[in-house]
Amino acid sequence: MRSSSTLGILAVLSGALAAAGLALAPGAAAVSPGTATATYDCGSWGGGGATLTATQNGTAATITITSAVKTPIAVGADQIGATLTMAKAGGGTRVFTGKKNPPLAANQSVTIGPLGGTVASGDRLNSFFAGTALKMVIFGVTVNCDALTSQSPGPFVFG
Repeated sequence: MRSSSTLGILAVLSGALAAAGLALAPGAAAVSPGTATATYDCGSWGGGGATLTATQNGTAATITITSAVKTPIAVGADQIGATLTMAKAGGGTRVFTGKKNPPLAANQSVTIGPLGGTVASGDRLNSFFAGTALKMVIFGVTVNCDALTSQSPGPFVFG
């Protein structure tokens, strides 16, 4: 009888410790703002406004881009390889990559992502800097896009 009461006490203590651990576990980090806009120039492919949507889970982050740039031909799902380079406040860059897009009809606005990358708490990232912000490779053709404006309402700040 004594051993079953000891087991009961251990079970209650284990449950209490597990619950306390869950209560103290860090939640998923948040990025703010979740959505920003900027203007890009993609040379002969055109340009215009784009919406960037960011998410974060710990040090993993994703960015999806919906742009005014239109594909001149139909593009199948997951056929656009993309690299988004973002300037980090204080120096350096963070790079987001992937080959993820929905099927796109000819003359349809390009949507790319989610592109994956790694961030640190406190990173302030903006695609506006001296250099190519977005590089897309479509059927072997490289399309370079330069950000013409800073993100609005501001850079992505990762938690």
